[in-house]
Amino acid sequence: MNIGKIPETILKRSVLNQIRHKRDEVLLGPLVGEDCSMVGLSSDEVLLMSTDPVTGGIDDFGLIAVNVSANNIAGSGGEPLGIMLSILLPVDTLEKELKKLMYDVEIICEQLNIDVLGGHTELSNAVNQPVITVTGIGKIKKEDIIKKSNVLPGQEIVMTKWAGIEGTSILAKEKEKDLLTKYSLSFIKNAQEMLKYISIVPEAKIAKGLGVSSMHDIRSGGIFAALWEIGAASKVGLEVDLNKILLKQETVEICEFFDLNPYMLTSSGSMLVITDKANYLVDQLKEAGIAAAVIGHIKEGNERVIINQGEKRYLEPPKLDEIYKLVCQST
Repeated sequence: MNIGKIPETILKRSVLNQIRHKRDEVLLGPLVGEDCSMVGLSSDEVLLMSTDPVTGGIDDFGLIAVNVSANNIAGSGGEPLGIMLSILLPVDTLEKELKKLMYDVEIICEQLNIDVLGGHTELSNAVNQPVITVTGIGKIKKEDIIKKSNVLPGQEIVMTKWAGIEGTSILAKEKEKDLLTKYSLSFIKNAQEMLKYISIVPEAKIAKGLGVSSMHDIRSGGIFAALWEIGAASKVGLEVDLNKILLKQETVEICEFFDLNPYMLTSSGSMLVITDKANYLVDQLKEAGIAAAVIGHIKEGNERVIINQGEKRYLEPPKLDEIYKLVCQST
């Protein structure tokens, strides 16, 4: 198997198909396209849980890890409450680096009003770069649960913010010297600062309040992967206009420089929303200062296509995220 997210066929065959036991309290377990599990707490409330690993350097490590976990909870319509952290560090890690990591984690937790509930921290010769696994915990009323599988033909697809937010920032930081051979420092700094858009919690609250069918935060594999996962979760087709997918110029330039596909670049900070009120939702998001656009619609069948100036391209199951071609960082 190759580095990165395992292919959907292997995930089904060797992971999901092996999981058979299920308690009555478990309302939603592991499925393709679903980011959270759900456990009933009482007659009307559900506990949401989501786990994600992030690997890489110390810079922005905590910021990315906490936001990814909170985004998963928010994307299911829930309220993030807290996180559990498992931190594995190389043996040569300095204490000041660990302190910086936890400082960043706490800053983001304070901004999102969530707590660090516990975890484990260890130095190990089994890793050559930091590995942090974040388990996010949240809650939601049963009647408010939003699943990826609630999508219906005829509904429209709304995208928030821009494709490639997270990947653009990481590349601009990790490959700054290379980029300086062509671009100005101010241009590169703008790209590096795109992580300030990484939280989808604000737009998820707005979308949930308007009553939407499904939400999905865009992450590994980029918007093409997220679109496929939406279709796979509900067993529906979709059609998307490539020219309506929002992109920052920094993302376009950096992807061209490194010959990467921006639509397959990790995109934490952007979200897909499936709704009957697409134009109204876009207006509400824009009033809140959040960029958004209607990019396509859901249709019958299993045909998932991207239209680019009249030409049709069929989506495929998610492949290796473009960032792995240049940076060994799990997002």
